[in-house]
This record gives sequence, structure tokens and C-alpha cells, in this order.
Amino acid sequence: MSDASPLRAPWRRFTAWYARALAWLLAFSVAVLVIPVSLQIFSRYTALIPSYIWTEEMARFLFIWMIMIGAMLGIREGAHFEVDVWPRMNARAQAAVRLVSGIGVLVLALVFVWAGIEFTRFAWNRISELAELPLWLIHVAWPLTGLTWLVFQAERMLDDLRTLTAGSGE
Repeated sequence: MSDASPLRAPWRRFTAWYARALAWLLAFSVAVLVIPVSLQIFSRYTALIPSYIWTEEMARFLFIWMIMIGAMLGIREGAHFEVDVWPRMNARAQAAVRLVSGIGVLVLALVFVWAGIEFTRFAWNRISELAELPLWLIHVAWPLTGLTWLVFQAERMLDDLRTLTAGSGE
């Protein structure tokens, strides 16, 4: 795709960098998740390691972040919230359908931002019971996910708008 706007190239570079950072963060969180889960398994079946209760909570928190980061990347790659029910269509028709469905994604993203801010505010001065982590570190995943969805979905919708208005009807 050509860059019609001088602002478009830096924006694309930023979103591409952000997506790469999220992908690395996702891989890192999966790798780190292995540690508390392994400790939990070993502590259940051996007497070598004492039963670490905090490992269950840590695994749950990492799992939440993994899901949210994966959902962010799913929106970026167009693999999230998508169901193929339409017959084969030309590029303009596909862009129009994606724009309509993209509005639903934007609405859901706004719900995540609004409710996520309230959710985070609720947890601001609380700590987790076992690991004694600040709960806002977990709850902030919701508004961050919503904001990321807004950015990535807007980027996708701009591409679809460009396809729709360009008249590429293949």
C-alpha cells in the first residue's frame, strides 16, 4: 500500500513496533508462566518443594495478561472476532463487511476502556491475598486492551475505507 499521508508512515511504524513488542511480551509471559506452574506441579507430587500457594495466584495473573495480549494481537492481525459466513466477495464488498463488523469491535473496545478504568480504580489500593501484588497491575490489562483494540482496529478500518473508496473491485 502506498503512503498517501506523510503522517501515515510514522503511525504505521509505531503500530508495527507496538505489535512486535506485544508479541515478544506474549512469548516472555508464556516462558515465565512455566515457572510457577512447574513449581505448583512439583509441590503437589513431591516432598522436595514445599507447597507454594503464591504460585497459583501468579500463574493466574500471568494467564490473564497472556489472554489480553493475545487478544490485542488478534485484533491487529485480523484474526479476532471474525467469522466467515459470507460467500466469496470482491475486495470492496469485503472491506464494507469488515467496516460494519469493525464498528462492533470499536464498541466493545470502548466498553473495555470504560469498564476497565472503573475496574482498575476499584483495585487501585488493594493487594492480592497470597502474592501481595498490587491488584491494579492485573486490572489495568482491561483498559490497556481496549485502548490497543481502538488503535489497531482504527488502523484496519482505515485500510478498509481506503479499499472501499479506491474502487478496487477485483
